[in-house]
Amino acid sequence: MTTTATGALQGLKVIDVSRILGGPYCGQILGDHGADVLKIEPPQGDDTRTWGPPFLNGVASYYLGLNRNKRGMRLDLSQPDGRASLLELLSDADVLLENFKTGTLEKWGIGYETLSERFPRLIHCRVSGFGADGPLGGLPGYDAAIQAMSGIMSVNGEAGSEPLRVGLPVVDMVTGLNAVIGILLAVNERERSGKGQFVEAALYDSGLSLLHPHAANWFLNDKTPVRTGNAHPNIYPYDSFPTRTSPIYLAVGNDRQFQILCKVLGAPTLAYENEFLDAGSRSANRSLLREKLTTLLQEFDGETLTERLMQEGVPCAPILDVKSALEHPHSAHREMLVSMPNGYRGIGSPIKLSRTPATYRLPPPDDIGE
Repeated sequence: MTTTATGALQGLKVIDVSRILGGPYCGQILGDHGADVLKIEPPQGDDTRTWGPPFLNGVASYYLGLNRNKRGMRLDLSQPDGRASLLELLSDADVLLENFKTGTLEKWGIGYETLSERFPRLIHCRVSGFGADGPLGGLPGYDAAIQAMSGIMSVNGEAGSEPLRVGLPVVDMVTGLNAVIGILLAVNERERSGKGQFVEAALYDSGLSLLHPHAANWFLNDKTPVRTGNAHPNIYPYDSFPTRTSPIYLAVGNDRQFQILCKVLGAPTLAYENEFLDAGSRSANRSLLREKLTTLLQEFDGETLTERLMQEGVPCAPILDVKSALEHPHSAHREMLVSMPNGYRGIGSPIKLSRTPATYRLPPPDDIGE
C-alpha cells in the first residue's frame, strides 16, 4: 500500500456525493487509478454503512467494498450552508459524481445548468435509474428492480423455473463502469474543447445493454428468449456438467476445441458424428450431446480434468465457491486481493496498466469529519 497518489488519473479531482452502489463504485475505480476523490455523505452517512453484518469497526462490509481511496466529509446539501460548501469544493474540481433523484439538485439551485455556467470545465456525472425524462423518467431504480424490468431475470434460471435475479448487483456495477467510461470520454473531449459536459449513466440503459446474445437473437428471429439454466442459448457444450468428483463448466466455442475435448475424454470419434460435426449441429442436438458427455465425464476427477483441458486449450473451469475463488493462487498473482493495516480487505482493480498501475492508498472513510 502506498499513501502517494499516482496513476493514470493523478491530478483529476472528483467530488463524489453519490450513495449506495453505482456511483460509489465509479468513484472507487477513479480513486484506484490516482484521482483525488472526496466522498461527501449526508449527516447520517451513506445508507450502506449499516448494510451488515459483517462489520469492521462498526462499518458494514457493503460500504467498505465500494469506497476505498476516498477522503470523506459530511455535508447537508439540503441546507444553504451545505450547498455553499459544495460550491467552494467545486471551484477547482474536475468531476461532480452524484445519483440524487432527478430534480433534487435543480430544486436546490445546483443542477447541471446552473453549475455549468459557473464552472464551464466541470464534468457532471449522474447515475440514475431511468434517466430524467420519457415514460419512466425520474423514477427511482434499484438493481433488482431493473433486473426484473430489463429482461435479465427472464433469461436467468433453470428452464421451466420462475425468473431469477442474478446473485450479484450486476446492473449497478455495470452502470458504475459505464459512468467511469463516460467521465473519461468527457475528460478526453475537454482536452479539445476546454468545456465540461453532462454525463448520465442510467441503470435501465445498462440493464438493456447486458442482454447479449438474447437481444441479438430476438432481433433476428423475433422469438422471446427463454431460460436455459447454465447452458448457452447459441452454442454447445457451453454448460455445467457433473464429474465423478465435482461439477465443472465446459465452454466449448469451436470445432477444434470440441475435437480436443472428445479426444481427452477417450471418445475422439464423437466429434465427427453427423449430429455433432459443427456448432449448429451441436446446438440443435444438445440434449443428446449432453447425455453422451455426462456418461463420459463420470469417469473423471473434475479438478484434474479441467487442469488438463485448459492446458490443451479447451476453455473450462471447476465451479468454485467465493472462498475458493478468492483463495485461488491466481487471484493473489493477479493482485486482485487488497489488504490495509486497519483490517480492510477488498478486491483489487481489474484494470491493469503497465506504467501507471492502480494503487491502494486510503481505506474507506471511517470517521467522517465535518
